[in-house]
Amino acid sequence: MFEKGSEHIILYVEDDFANRTLIRRILEAEGYRVLEAENGPQGIEVARRERPTLILVDINMPGMDGYEVTARLKGLDELRAVPIIALTANVMMGDREKTLAAGCSGYIQKPIDVDRLPGQIATFLER
Repeated sequence: MFEKGSEHIILYVEDDFANRTLIRRILEAEGYRVLEAENGPQGIEVARRERPTLILVDINMPGMDGYEVTARLKGLDELRAVPIIALTANVMMGDREKTLAAGCSGYIQKPIDVDRLPGQIATFLER
């Protein structure tokens, strides 16, 4: 069972500084250690080095998008079991299914509900 303040490391791969800052503040207030990456290649590098408990990834990033980041992370033996959750503004019909088909373990829509996010993250960590 997840306990608030336990030593979970969450990596957030997101190109927007304001979004990274918001998510980091919310999750650090819940006792998580939060790492950040501003693009896909950096996210893969940080994930390989730090071995996070959970990875949050934006889908719409320039260069390497969240789908490719997810595929590359899932292709690494040491990270294959780490849950990857899409945080995305893609909310059209079929976007959730496309995200899950790409290998994400879950999907959280933007704009983020700051009151619900900690519970959503805890749910993914309990699986």
